[in-house]
Amino acid sequence: MTLEELQTIIREEVGVFLYFSGEYCNVCHALRPKVKALFDEEFSQLKQIYLDAEEHRDIALHFQVLSVPTMIVFMDGREFAREGRSVSLHQLSEQLKRPYGMMTE
Repeated sequence: MTLEELQTIIREEVGVFLYFSGEYCNVCHALRPKVKALFDEEFSQLKQIYLDAEEHRDIALHFQVLSVPTMIVFMDGREFAREGRSVSLHQLSEQLKRPYGMMTE
């Protein structure tokens, strides 16, 4: 995926969830299935995109991803939420419920 392709997806989709991880990041690998389950169950209309920050260095730099894991949620083409390393999935879920509900009704 290129930066241009990703920017097009962000513009065209109702919402996008980006998950930046790294090959040697144990936290990233442990957290990913939990994050996927949360978004599959509660925010299924958000497009989920998983990127290796090393492999897609240009994209990571564009979005100022300085550590992994980093999660960014875009709604209506704009960054809405960003969480890093020590993330509470419960807090993230609570933060997204209302705007997600308004966008998908």
